[in-house]
Amino acid sequence: MRGSNFPTPHNSDEYIAQQPPEFRPTLQELRSVILNTVPQAIESISYQIPCYRYHYMLVGIGVNKKYCSFYVMNPGLVKTLKDELSNVKVSGSTLHFTPNEILPVDLIKKIILARVMQNEVLALSKKK
Repeated sequence: MRGSNFPTPHNSDEYIAQQPPEFRPTLQELRSVILNTVPQAIESISYQIPCYRYHYMLVGIGVNKKYCSFYVMNPGLVKTLKDELSNVKVSGSTLHFTPNEILPVDLIKKIILARVMQNEVLALSKKK
């Protein structure tokens, strides 16, 4: 939820620092879960939000006025998890939740690991 008063962030630290204080701990926790789950993931800023790459784009994090966002970057995966996401606001392949109601860490890890597998399969198929 950047306003026009903030320059485009160059990294995740800048992005998180630009967010309202109530969002920062949740963003830090999401970032930590992502990097602990996939230590080799590369952080970058894409479309002005923190994104994480492993072979290809893996997941992203961000905020809007009311919600934190976890960008799954695969609508098909979101559809396969619809029962587990029944209490989560979903828009396409983005999960939205309030800063004080973070997604369960096990669910975040499950999504990340599924995306890792998808990216590894894609990377292997492109090597052939």
